[in-house]
Amino acid sequence: MKNILFVILLSISFLTYGEESKYIFGWTHLEDSNLRTPRGGTTTGPAVTLDTETSSSWKLLQDPNLSKFEKDRLAILSMVGKYRVYFDFMETMGFVENYQPKQPYQSWATEFVEVVDEEKDFISLQHIIVMYFKQDDGSVSNSVVMKHWRQDWKFQDSEINTFVGNKTWVKDRIPWMTKKGTWSQAAYQVDDTPRYQSYGEWTHSENFSSWTSKETWRPLPRREFSIRNDYDVMVGTNIQTITPTGWVHEQNNKKVVLNDGHQVLAKEIGIARYQRIKDFNWEAGKDYWKNTNIFWRAVREAWNRKLDNSNSFKLQNKVDGEMLFTKLFMMADQYAQGENEVLNSIEDIVNIHSKIEK
Repeated sequence: MKNILFVILLSISFLTYGEESKYIFGWTHLEDSNLRTPRGGTTTGPAVTLDTETSSSWKLLQDPNLSKFEKDRLAILSMVGKYRVYFDFMETMGFVENYQPKQPYQSWATEFVEVVDEEKDFISLQHIIVMYFKQDDGSVSNSVVMKHWRQDWKFQDSEINTFVGNKTWVKDRIPWMTKKGTWSQAAYQVDDTPRYQSYGEWTHSENFSSWTSKETWRPLPRREFSIRNDYDVMVGTNIQTITPTGWVHEQNNKKVVLNDGHQVLAKEIGIARYQRIKDFNWEAGKDYWKNTNIFWRAVREAWNRKLDNSNSFKLQNKVDGEMLFTKLFMMADQYAQGENEVLNSIEDIVNIHSKIEK
């Protein structure tokens, strides 16, 4: 079971959406075929049907009678839905001697996003992956389901947990005049451990709604730490924009070495494009979430208690040879099978895999 979970997590990071070479803008003057062929595997999924109808949430966003706060909330809730997602990342410039751009990255997924908590000034969105793969004989595989990342949004947040490197987050307090009118966004890993958090303001015009973060530190994503060890943190800006048929997450990142001067190796751009789809079988993912959401709520609450009660938090992903996400995903499967007693072990596992300083 442990090996299966690891393979699923790793393989999803390296799936691409076709065997053919893709045109990559920005380095066309270099005679380097790697820059025209994104890294990753060659796994593909069956064709999906795009939902080209303008979403109801998009239409509501155009209401001129809505307040700014109401439009902010509606923009966040507009990310709920069922999607095909394309992920594209490419280095755009380097800042070290003899710099050579790295191979671009592309991947894909099909996933749905739903609300797991909603209050007037707080919204939590959970992403659940449901994927099918084409087999060598032309058939389509059974579904592969995985709880994916989570994004929490809070209005005029007073405190955020800022990543500072070395698997450590520290609590930063936001002055009133700085936080006024803003929303914080906290992104969490598949096991509900923190990834990054920042804050920014939604802007709205007649047909446009977009949120831009402050500069944000974050750990290396799996697509990077699985093949690179020459830098320590990503420092970048996130932009999330609502479209009539989905939404787009843009990133502008620096790849930074944590030395005395915080040397920047390179910059990259990234786009995650969420396009609504229809006539897709989400049943396996819906069943998984129905059977495990109480377990994952308990996990979220345990991590929140840790973070809320610390000024400095350090994550320990691997303890005694066991990975944290493997333990929790196995426990989620046990809970789905009726073993409710696993809920009693969550707090201990969170404590084993983290360290806090008051």
